[in-house]
Amino acid sequence: MIADLNDNEDDILLSPALAERQLDLDDAQTQHATLHIRRRLPGRRLDKYLHSRFPRLSRTLIQRMIKQGAVLVNGRPTKASYEPDGGDRVDLDIPPPEPYDVIPEDIPLDIVYEDDFLLAVNKPKGIIVHPSKGTQLGTVANGLAHYASSLSRGDDPFRPGIVHRLDKNTTGIMLVAKTDEAHWRLSLQFERRTVRKTYLGVVEGNPQLDSDVIDAPLSSHPSIKDRYIVPGVHQKLKDRLAKNAVTEYQVAERFRGYALMHLFPRTGRTHQLRVHMSYLGHPMAGDTFYGGHHVSELSISGQGDDRPLTSQQALHAYRIRFLHPILEKEMELQAPPPQELSRLIYLLRQYRNL
Repeated sequence: MIADLNDNEDDILLSPALAERQLDLDDAQTQHATLHIRRRLPGRRLDKYLHSRFPRLSRTLIQRMIKQGAVLVNGRPTKASYEPDGGDRVDLDIPPPEPYDVIPEDIPLDIVYEDDFLLAVNKPKGIIVHPSKGTQLGTVANGLAHYASSLSRGDDPFRPGIVHRLDKNTTGIMLVAKTDEAHWRLSLQFERRTVRKTYLGVVEGNPQLDSDVIDAPLSSHPSIKDRYIVPGVHQKLKDRLAKNAVTEYQVAERFRGYALMHLFPRTGRTHQLRVHMSYLGHPMAGDTFYGGHHVSELSISGQGDDRPLTSQQALHAYRIRFLHPILEKEMELQAPPPQELSRLIYLLRQYRNL
């Protein structure tokens, strides 16, 4: 028997047990799920669709399940690239979760917002979001494991609650899911690019246009680890490995030698904003990894000392707009910039105003 269970997409039906439990992730046994597709999902691959419905299953695991025949469409094996059609029945056997234990650690967290389903933190500089192995400490995830009584399992055993990430040295607002339903609904919004993120950034120089859209793909640097580039026109890797990346920007204030920017990433590639602004010829102040330079009170005002004002790129995730995953109301949350960035902006207004 299949029970009718409405959701935002209005495209699935779940078995009664699954509807009641939404997958008991502490169950160590394989579980069966049946989904009925109500309407065609053009351009939506089966592996991506299943990942949005069951976020604790990574796309790599889902693709392996499909290859092994653990996922059937209308009773037959299929491919990960298959696009579900209206009337399709998808059956899958979901393996038990891998054992994991992110070690709780009493790390101070700046909680911007919290309810029964999600919370938002203002991430400080110099801290990574999640561990890469169970014994690693000092991450946001370790602090969350200590602070919250429950977190979603997500799609990785070492990322409980983590819906999206910020670079180690980028500060600002991050959403964290407390329940698995909240997690997959938020993940779906990120996938559909309906989440509106606003970053504050100070860049070197003055962009020619007051606003524009940078549409330039990114790929890994061929020789420098953890660095990303916009491939050149004749670079062989361009078409094969580059991923599309789009950034909208607006110049908020102009100063002599610098500009305060509002940056709106339409995609979420690693280092995207930093690489795009450097590509434009206006790297982030303090971002020596991508062509920026240290800034100090002396270099800005002509007085004071020459110690760097900021020890990382002058970039902060300032605001996020999204639909509450459970209450279905529009949300807008803000996180004040760190003292270093506030001080830099103050000095620019005092000494570099045009």
